[in-house]
Amino acid sequence: MAIAPQPQPLSPPLEPPSVLPECAGLPWRARVDEAGLRRVGAYWTLTTVAHVVPFTLAAIGLMLLNPLAAPVALVCLAHAWVIPELYAQRGANVLRPRGRADEEPERRAMGLLGDLVGHDARELHARTGLVLEPGRLGVWLVGEAGALLVPVSGRKVFSYCVKVDGRVQGASALPSGDRIAHLLLALRTDEQGFATVANLSFAGARWRLRRRMRREMRPALDAAVVAR
Repeated sequence: MAIAPQPQPLSPPLEPPSVLPECAGLPWRARVDEAGLRRVGAYWTLTTVAHVVPFTLAAIGLMLLNPLAAPVALVCLAHAWVIPELYAQRGANVLRPRGRADEEPERRAMGLLGDLVGHDARELHARTGLVLEPGRLGVWLVGEAGALLVPVSGRKVFSYCVKVDGRVQGASALPSGDRIAHLLLALRTDEQGFATVANLSFAGARWRLRRRMRREMRPALDAAVVAR
């Protein structure tokens, strides 16, 4: 006796990836991906070169024409050094801690943030004020008003300025732990959308940004480089 074939159960439909709703308000921005990061990194490199090289050549030319122009040549060299440093400072500023709420709300917020991350991330946050979060684009360091991306490859870092949506009730008075938690959850929901919505403040060499970070935050960058 033949056995009738049993119908095969249909595979459950794949759920569409989550997309941050804020992306809908920025239709002119292409979603960030690895290729996009490389293009942005190259653009920032060219911009830096365009600032540094003319001042450096001007300094060399002045010295060749007339050694008495050394003071002016030094000013040109100072400009060639300071301009990239200012960009790096802007990138480091997104990780600086903001104002603190009262002690009790801060304590509760830190407890809730601790529930979202593992032991190592909690320990690193306690020392540096930053939360390490691995992603597809690289390893992120999330602060109160921004995040730093250490890509999987390359020596550049990308610094993004982003804050809690002002539509969130009491957003301006949130404890520091809640600010980080909001950004961390958004990052986990849609990593590419997070990088698309956030404003890029700096893209450049790790060593340059590290020098401008607060001393207690530098171990977080070192840990992100190791973890990528």
